[in-house]
Order: sequence, then structure tokens, then C-alpha cells
Amino acid sequence: MILSAKLPLEFFEARNALRIAQSAGAERYAAPSYQKAVNQMNEADALASGKHENKKSLSALSREVVQTAEDAREIAVKHIDEERAESERSAGAGREANAKARANEESERRRNAEAATADAQANARQAAGAQANAERDRNDAQKKQQAAELDSGLNRAAAAKSDAQLKDAVRDREELRARLLQEFNLILETRDTARGLVVNMSDVLFDSGKYTLRPLAREKLAKISGIVLGYPSLKLAVEGNTDSVGTELFNQDLSEKRAEGVRTYLTQQGVPESSTTATGFGKTRPIASNDTSEGRSKTAASSRSSREK
Repeated sequence: MILSAKLPLEFFEARNALRIAQSAGAERYAAPSYQKAVNQMNEADALASGKHENKKSLSALSREVVQTAEDAREIAVKHIDEERAESERSAGAGREANAKARANEESERRRNAEAATADAQANARQAAGAQANAERDRNDAQKKQQAAELDSGLNRAAAAKSDAQLKDAVRDREELRARLLQEFNLILETRDTARGLVVNMSDVLFDSGKYTLRPLAREKLAKISGIVLGYPSLKLAVEGNTDSVGTELFNQDLSEKRAEGVRTYLTQQGVPESSTTATGFGKTRPIASNDTSEGRSKTAASSRSSREK
């Protein structure tokens, strides 16, 4: 393990993110993403152990590890939830089987009671009492059988309804996700990720070092708003970013103003304020490498919006 106070904070955050993903079960339930994060961490370790490590490259690679590990964790949580739902459905099937078994036991008891009634007919005096007892037992058995059959039927109906609702919900969600991905991509580059649809608005929102929306940005955001208004259940998270030029305080303040500017404009277009959030990340989450002028240019004019699942 590499421990050095000279290493960037992102390097240690990457290690922590990888441990969290492993604890969440990503190694089993999200093996490809988790392995990718491990490979990236190995690259970061190799870079950190070099005699002349490149801190900028190490920081960028460490942030990739954090993002990949977080994606693996979310995928693992999703798969674990699905397994839990399947386990609950199996438990429902077990209860149904038990109900059928109880019904069979009651049927057998009724047959035994009827046989006892036939045997009791040999004695006239005992026959009357035995017959009354048998009749009572038969009625009780029938009631219990009816109750068991009703319980079994209700369990089957409830299980079928729950399964159908779950399938419908999953299908509707996937269809909505695919439809939104297609519609958003007609306006801006959109990616489907574990945390939702991520709309990348780089190169269209702001001039470098400013937070006033460009005319082209307002035009594209108006189109995005038109789509969002058709789906009232959508949740939007606006994320502001900057390049690495300037002080950390300046970039953080700028990214927050950019994110809030996008959110305010969406609200003016009719998107409910309660459906949106705005967060600034300064230069900590660049959408492109800050090691080149081209990458800094993309990040300097960027903001990202994601549809929460």
C-alpha cells in the first residue's frame, strides 16, 4: 500500500471508493465494473510509486477510479435488491404450498371422521353421539378447508398481481429511459449511466470564466425543458464544472453560479423547482482532461444535467 503525504487527496479517495464498492458486493454483483476500477487503481498505484510521478495525471486517473467504483457499487446495490425481491416471491410460493398442505390435512381428517361415524353405527346409543360428533367435525373440517383454499387463492392472486406490477414497472421504466435517451440525444450528447441519464452540455453554455448563459445554451435548454415537462416524475440534478485555471475558491464559486443559472432557466421554462437541484464541483470533476488547452476549453464551458432514476 502506498502512503505518502505528497500524493494528491484524489488518490486516497480512489482507494476508499474501491473499498466501499467491494463492501457493497461489487466484486460479485458488478464484476466487470469492479475489475475495471481495480485495474485503474493498479495503474494509479504504479504512477504514484514512480520516482517522478505526474500529480495531474495521478489525480485525473484517481477520479476515474472513484467514478468507476461508484458505478460498480450502484450496480451491485441494484442487483442485491433484485435478488431480495426474488427471495420474497419464493417465500410467497412457499406459503402457498403450506396452505395446500394444510387443506390436504383437513381433507384427511374429514375422511377419518366419516369412517369413525360408520363404525359407531354398531351401537345405537353411541351412534347418536358419534354421529353428532362426526357431523361437527365434518363441518369444522369443511370450514377449515374452505378457509385454507381461500387463503391459497388469495396468495396466488396477490403473488400474480405483484409479479405483473413489477414487470410492468420495470418495462415502463426501461421504455421511458430509452425514449428519453433518444429524445435528449437529438439536442445534446446524452449517456446512459448507473445513476441515470447524463446530458453533457459542454461547449454551449458559458464563455470561459463566466456564468451568463449563451443564446445557444438557452435555446437548447428550452428544448430540454419541453421534453422534461412531458414527464412530471423526472428529477434533474444540474452539475456545474470549471477548468483548472484560476484559484480553487474562484472555480468553486463559478461552478455553483453556473449550475444555479441552468436550474433557474429551467424553472423559468416551467420545470418545477422541486424537481431540480444544482451543485457546483469547481475543477474537481472536469468532463475532459485539464492537461491540454482543448480539454480545459471543454470543461470551462460545461455543465451537466442528469435524470435521477
